[in-house]
Amino acid sequence: MAIIFQLIVFLFSAVIHEVAHGYAALFLGDDTAKRMGRLTLNPIKHLDLFGSIIMPLLLYLGSAGSFIFGWAKPVPYNPYNLKHPAKDSALLALAGPGANLFLALLFGLTIRFGSSLLPLNILQALSTIVIINLALALFNLIPIPPLDGSKVLFYFLRNPNLEQTLTRNSWMFLIFIFLLGSKLIAAPLTFLFRLITGL
Repeated sequence: MAIIFQLIVFLFSAVIHEVAHGYAALFLGDDTAKRMGRLTLNPIKHLDLFGSIIMPLLLYLGSAGSFIFGWAKPVPYNPYNLKHPAKDSALLALAGPGANLFLALLFGLTIRFGSSLLPLNILQALSTIVIINLALALFNLIPIPPLDGSKVLFYFLRNPNLEQTLTRNSWMFLIFIFLLGSKLIAAPLTFLFRLITGL
C-alpha cells in the first residue's frame, strides 16, 4: 500500500507542478495551456506513461523504496505571447517548483504544529507528501536542461549559443540526473524537511 500511496502523491504533486506553470503563463499573457485544456487537476490530461508511472515505479523498486522521481507531460506555452519573453519564461519556470514548495510548507507546518494531536499513520502520510514535494522542487531547480532551473540560468546568462548547445545535449544531463540527482538533493532535502516539520 505504501508504494501505491507514494505514486498517487507523486502523480498529483507533478500535476499541480504543471498546472502552476500553466496558470503562471496565463497570468503573464499566454493562454496556450488554457486553450489546450491543461489547466485542470485531472491527471489523465497530464499523464506521461513513462515519466509518470513506469520511471517512478522502476526507481522506487530499484532503490528499495528510498527514491522516487519522474515527470508529468509538460504544459505547453508560447514565449512570443509573453510581454517580456526572457524574464517571463524564467518566472513561469519557477512557478512549478514554487507550487511544490508551497505544498511542502502547507503539510510540513501541519506536522510541526499538529504532531502531538495526529496519529502516527497520518504523520507518516503527511511526511511522504512533504518529502515528495521537496524532492520535486529541488530536482526541478537544478540549473541544467530540460529542468526548470535551466530557464532561470539562461535568463541570467543571456547567451543564446550556450543555451542552444546545452539544450541540444540535454539527454546527457538527463542521464546525469538519474544517476546522481538523488545525491545532489539529499542534503538540502533533509535540511528543509527538518526545518519545516521540526522532525
